[in-house]
Amino acid sequence: MGKKIKSICAGCILMMVGIVTAQQSDSIPDLQIEAPELALMADAGIKKDTVNNFKRVKLDGIAAVVGDYVILESDIEKTLIDLRSQGASIEDVTRCSLLGKLMEDRLYAHQAVQDSILVSDDEVNATGERQIQSLIQQIGSIEKVLKYYKKEDETGFREDLFKINKLRMLSEKMQQEIVMEIQITPEEVRQFYNKIAVEDRPVFGAEMEIAQIVKQPKATDAEKQQTIDKLNKIKADVEDNDASFSVKAILYSQDDGSKSKGGFYSITKETGFVKEFKDVAFSLKEGEVSDPFETTFGFHIIYIEKIRGQELDLRHILLKPEISEEALANAKNELDSIRQQVMDGKYTFAEAALNFSDEKETKFDGGLLRNPTNFDSRFELTKMDPTLYNQVRNLKDNEISNPIFEEDPRGGGPSFKLLKVTNRYDEHVADFSKDYMKIQQLALTEKQYNAIKKWMDKHIEDTYISVNDSRKDCDFANNWVKK
Repeated sequence: MGKKIKSICAGCILMMVGIVTAQQSDSIPDLQIEAPELALMADAGIKKDTVNNFKRVKLDGIAAVVGDYVILESDIEKTLIDLRSQGASIEDVTRCSLLGKLMEDRLYAHQAVQDSILVSDDEVNATGERQIQSLIQQIGSIEKVLKYYKKEDETGFREDLFKINKLRMLSEKMQQEIVMEIQITPEEVRQFYNKIAVEDRPVFGAEMEIAQIVKQPKATDAEKQQTIDKLNKIKADVEDNDASFSVKAILYSQDDGSKSKGGFYSITKETGFVKEFKDVAFSLKEGEVSDPFETTFGFHIIYIEKIRGQELDLRHILLKPEISEEALANAKNELDSIRQQVMDGKYTFAEAALNFSDEKETKFDGGLLRNPTNFDSRFELTKMDPTLYNQVRNLKDNEISNPIFEEDPRGGGPSFKLLKVTNRYDEHVADFSKDYMKIQQLALTEKQYNAIKKWMDKHIEDTYISVNDSRKDCDFANNWVKK
């Protein structure tokens, strides 16, 4: 990949948000003071009347100040440790570059506050609660979580988590605000491509396009009714006998994403849940339990724990009707028949997908799968999901797989599918017409990077920033020392 593309990737790094390594923060309290230096002295235990001697006082551990935020030397070390613990390569990572990234995050957060871009405490607390519940699920108990993070008590841990999440969420919102209206025109894409010297154009790896036909066995009406009856019994026990909905969810729910949390979710109308689920949730009152209802994932009941403006704290129980062995066998046999009809020329694979596939997302597009990273139809072999790659790697041109059994990773139940590789693309240098979508994304990324760089330069000039003398020789990507 040429120098031009490398510079674009550097821009991608600048725009990254939400990584754990950039979340270690200590914000200065909202004190009635005239300048951030006084807050630093307060943190260091220095009395206010020593302000005139401030420059002669060495504040160990302070690497930099950005607006109302302090970055400690320990924050840099924590970030380095976090990178190592996540298995990230740190060969080219320096403490100077980490400090620069931490300063960027705090400049975003500081300016977000100045621009009245708000993150509610409820929103931050809800995020923290989800993280804690996820940690408990992974580690085993809140006591083990505290021990793992070397925290003495839960209250202190939650306070630290609140600060980290508040800063991260402010930073993310500010960055989104900067780039949200940036679009790229076809002419700009063409100009971007033409600016790249031929010898510097990126090389895209070998790719393939894949289509599928899916048959999802259905539960019988009797099996569905049994599931509804079970949910009604749980609902009655909660309403009539004061049984705990949370305990019922832990015992019976088949939603792996919330079962261990007592069925808990915090959602808004923009949360990526299916429409049927949100329609029911937002029709309920606080403390109310819904009747059983059906989505593509099974049957649910919802309990509204708290309504906070446009956000709901809810608990739900998901039960999936039993799928009989006979239904599974019928689905497999049907796919065998469809496969044979395509091989006999009665249908093309695309026609069979349209007529017979149960997967609405792909059937109207000839069964064509979309890459979840960019919604393109091509999958680069070296970046494919390993399971999908193993299912198609031995398929020859025009060959159709035998029926493959699969549990829906989204929780929709078991299914069978036929797979076919519809196109193959060898490793090649970027071509404008063939690789337009990829080039468009690179062009948009560069445009967003330039907008962020311009924003960064302006606000560095306008914001109080102080870098410790020991760090002023760092070769920062931004003008933090205001030379």
